[in-house]
Amino acid sequence: MDNKLTLNPHRLFSSDPIQRDIAAKLYDGVKDLPIISPHGHTDPEWFAKNEKFPDPAHLFITPDHYVFRMLYSQGIALEDLGVPRVDGGETEQDPRKIWKLFAEHYHLFRGTPSRGWLDYVFATVFDLKVALSAETADHYYEVIDEQLKTDAFRPRALMDRFNIEKIATTEMATDPLTYHASMKEDGYLSRVVTTFRPDDVVDPEKKGFLEALEKLGEITGEDISTWDGYLAALRNRRAFFKAHGATATDHGHVTANTENLDTAACKALYEKVRTGKATPAEAETFRGQMLTEMAGMSLEDGLTMQIHAGSCRNHNAQLFEKFGADKGADIPLQTDYVNALKPLLARYGNEPDLTVILFTLDETVYSRELATLAGHYPCLRLGPPWWFHDSPEGMLRFRHQVTETAGFYNTVGFNDDTRAFLSIPARHDVARRIDCRFLAQLVAEHRLGEDEAAQVAKDLTYNLVKKAYRFD
Repeated sequence: MDNKLTLNPHRLFSSDPIQRDIAAKLYDGVKDLPIISPHGHTDPEWFAKNEKFPDPAHLFITPDHYVFRMLYSQGIALEDLGVPRVDGGETEQDPRKIWKLFAEHYHLFRGTPSRGWLDYVFATVFDLKVALSAETADHYYEVIDEQLKTDAFRPRALMDRFNIEKIATTEMATDPLTYHASMKEDGYLSRVVTTFRPDDVVDPEKKGFLEALEKLGEITGEDISTWDGYLAALRNRRAFFKAHGATATDHGHVTANTENLDTAACKALYEKVRTGKATPAEAETFRGQMLTEMAGMSLEDGLTMQIHAGSCRNHNAQLFEKFGADKGADIPLQTDYVNALKPLLARYGNEPDLTVILFTLDETVYSRELATLAGHYPCLRLGPPWWFHDSPEGMLRFRHQVTETAGFYNTVGFNDDTRAFLSIPARHDVARRIDCRFLAQLVAEHRLGEDEAAQVAKDLTYNLVKKAYRFD
C-alpha cells in the first residue's frame, strides 16, 4: 500500500507540550499574513507573460539546483535531468522520463529541507494524498500536469493564491529589464520588482567583464574610460533600476572585503581594471572599493544594500564549463567580516539612513562577528539564514546565536532567495514555524511575555522585511 502524504499541523514545533502549544498559538497569528519575497531569482518572464508552466519536470527539477545537486551527488547525470548545456548539446527532453528518474530517487531527499518544501507543495498546492515514489510517479505527473494546464496555475494566479504581496527578482547591471518594463506598462510592477546586481561590471575576474563594461558605457552614454565616467554610468543604471521598481542592490562577492582608497588610487586602479591588466590582488582590492562606492550610492539614492559573501562559486570547473553557473557546485567559505568591513564602516557605518544587510554561509561568525557588528553599527542589519542554512536547524541556530546580542530588530525577517517559484510559500511557512518555536521557548521560560512574542512574530514575518527593503 502506498504511504500517505500527510503534513502534521504541529510540524517543526518543539516536542515539549507546553512550548508546542504556545508555538501553535503564535503561528495561528502569522500563518495567513501576506508573503513578502524581497530577494530571489525567479524568472521575471513568468510574471510578465503569465504563460502556463510547461510540465512538472520543467517546473520542479530542471531549474532548481537544490534538487539536481542532490541527484548529481549520487551519480545521476545532469543531461538525464534535462538541464540545458552551454553548447546546446543533447539532453533528455522527455519530461516524463525526467520525472520518473526524480521519483525513483526521491528517497535521497529524506531529512533535507528540500523534502519538506516539496511535500508541502505536493500536499497543499496539488492536493496529492500519497507520497512520491517510483510507484506513484505516473500518478503524480498526471495530476500535476493536468492542473498546470489550467488558468488557475498561471504565475499571476499563483501569486494571488500564495498571497504574495511583493516579489523581487535579481538582474545584472546591463540587463535591459524588458519584462519589468512590460509589467510597468500593465501595472503589475507593483507586485514584481527588480534588484540591481552589478557583479557583471564591478568584478574584474567575472567572465565577460570587459565586454559588460563596454556595454555599460554604450547603454548609459557615459565615458567609462574614466573613473568618474564609470561611477556616473553606475549611478545611471541604479536610477534605471529604481524606475523599474528596485528598492535594493545585491552583491555576490566571494569575500566581504571592502576598501576606502583616495581618488587618485581609485583612478589608477580603475585604469588597470578596464584595460584587463589588474592582478588577482588588484581585482580583489577593486571589488572591495566598489562595495564602499555602492554603499555611498545607496546613501544617495536610498536603495538597500545586500552583501552575499562567502561562496566559492562554480567549484566544479568541469560542470561549470559544460552547464554554466548555478548548477549546485557553490561551496561555503570561511569568511571574515570584522576586518573586511572596517573600511566601509569607517566611512558609512554610523549613517542611520543607510541599510546594509549582511548574509553569510559561515555560521561560525554569527555570534562572534555579525551579531556584534549589527548590534552596534546603525547601518547594519542581519539577513536570514541563506542557501545551505535555509533550513529548520539553520534558522534555529541563527536565532540562538544572534538574538542575545543583536536582538530581533537588527534582523530583517525572512527571504527565500529561490528560483523555484512553488517553493516560496513552503519556505516562508518553515520560517514562520521556526520563529514561533523559538519565541515559544522564550515565553515558556518566562523571558518574554506572550503578547510581546505575538508582536515579534508579526514583525519577523511581515513588518521588518517591509521596513528593511523600503516596501512601506
